[in-house]
Amino acid sequence: MASSSGPALNEELQCSICLEVFTDPVTTPCGHNFCRTCLSKCWTDTQTCFCPLCKDTFSRRPDLKINTTLREVVQHFNEKLNLGEPEVFCDVCDERKQKAVKTCLTCQSSYCDSHLEPHRRVPRLKKHKLINAVENLEDYICQKHERPLELFCRDDQTCVCLFCTEAEHRTHNTVPIEEESREKKNQLVQTQIDVHQMIQDRMKKIQEIKHSVELRKRNTEEEKSSSVELFTDLIRSIERCQSELLKMMEEQQKAAEKQAEDLIKELEQEIIELKRRNTELEQLSHTDDHLKLLQMSSSLYSRPHSKNWTEIRIDSDVNLKSLISALTELKKTLDGTLHEKLRQTGLKFVQTFAVDVTLDPDTASPYLILSEDGKQVRHGDIRRNVPENPKRFDQTCCVLAKQGFSSGRFYYEVQVKGKTAWSLGVARESINRKGEITLSPDDGFWTVVLRNENEYKAGESPPVSLSLRVKPEKVGVFVDYEEGLVSFYDVESRSHIYSFTGQTFTEKLYPYFNPGLNDEGENSNPLIISPLLD
Repeated sequence: MASSSGPALNEELQCSICLEVFTDPVTTPCGHNFCRTCLSKCWTDTQTCFCPLCKDTFSRRPDLKINTTLREVVQHFNEKLNLGEPEVFCDVCDERKQKAVKTCLTCQSSYCDSHLEPHRRVPRLKKHKLINAVENLEDYICQKHERPLELFCRDDQTCVCLFCTEAEHRTHNTVPIEEESREKKNQLVQTQIDVHQMIQDRMKKIQEIKHSVELRKRNTEEEKSSSVELFTDLIRSIERCQSELLKMMEEQQKAAEKQAEDLIKELEQEIIELKRRNTELEQLSHTDDHLKLLQMSSSLYSRPHSKNWTEIRIDSDVNLKSLISALTELKKTLDGTLHEKLRQTGLKFVQTFAVDVTLDPDTASPYLILSEDGKQVRHGDIRRNVPENPKRFDQTCCVLAKQGFSSGRFYYEVQVKGKTAWSLGVARESINRKGEITLSPDDGFWTVVLRNENEYKAGESPPVSLSLRVKPEKVGVFVDYEEGLVSFYDVESRSHIYSFTGQTFTEKLYPYFNPGLNDEGENSNPLIISPLLD
């Protein structure tokens, strides 16, 4: 694999595997180019050969031959970049100046190969400090003592001469520049690795954003089709509402595409800057010019500062809140079949925000028994000997999830089949966990509760009794943090149970579980977190 040759690296001359200028480029049958070594490594220990870029597979291993035309273009490109290097001429030649091969820091002169001969032969001259020929000789000489800069002061982070160490740097920590140069090269290697990884991460993020936009586009088309089906049974006044909704969805899609375009541009700009930085690091890591290496800006030896891209996402789901709002005023005109379709659409929508939830044993009451996978909890009658923990509920038989959420939307489902008592919902991080607790929004809990087998209540202040047509066997919990919404669903009947609306969340929210007392075996079934993610 080759190293990059300049900051303006042409992407057409770059191997997509090693991200460097091509070395011995070969062309696959599908027309893509790679370094021969890179492609060979990709096909090591594999029976099926495929293009790393477009994933086309080949029935037999292609006979790869070097693309001579492309290799010549790469060579020309490299030569063109190297034209800017200054030439240093011998200071001794009288008539036709020969190109200098070495610079003597002691003599403060540069010599061609023939005039350098005395420095190789005369014992006294052999002791002189020789370096590769340089044009800016003054940068290698102490301006105060006119002596070669042979040492590096680690206290002041500067190059010094021997006389400096006997004066103002006398008590400082100084080392030969060769030793410090080795240290800096080691730092360069690690920084190169970090920069290379940052480039890979940003290229991966670009693909992720593009995929999110495509996924959102597909979801938009699906929701548009679903919306058309819902509106077919309504009067002509609803058709106007449908048109406005579709226009809104298109505007949201355009806004998402514009956001993705801006993010991609920003990522691509960062990649350009990182490649330029990587090139500088590559050149420095191979230089024998110790002074130049040490005199470069210290920022080159540290990982570049940049935006944290990990949490940036393009929402691939279509917001149905506008659809539900538009239909609210028309509910009285809908028949039973259309009502059922709307309920199923609502549940299908919130299920797209499913998250993986696992119970946190550090919060579990001593009376609770959790499964090894953290997906089930039941009451155990006997108080277990568990470590003291400020996060643990000590009297109320409940437990929180490990996962907390401080933005966006999330949804999870819990099986409650065969139980006579339970409580489910979410709780804020700062809730009281010691002694008796009250389930209300004022106390940081948003829950639905079952008591005495058939008494369902919403944990408002005061509690609100709920009249359910069927006994839920699986309950879905949905939270929209920014909208201040907590909703509960009967998953099997695909019906809505209750919603807390207009809430204000300022802390992290955690899923909350209370399986209820065992009640002499009457309520022994566990609460089971249902799998929703692939």
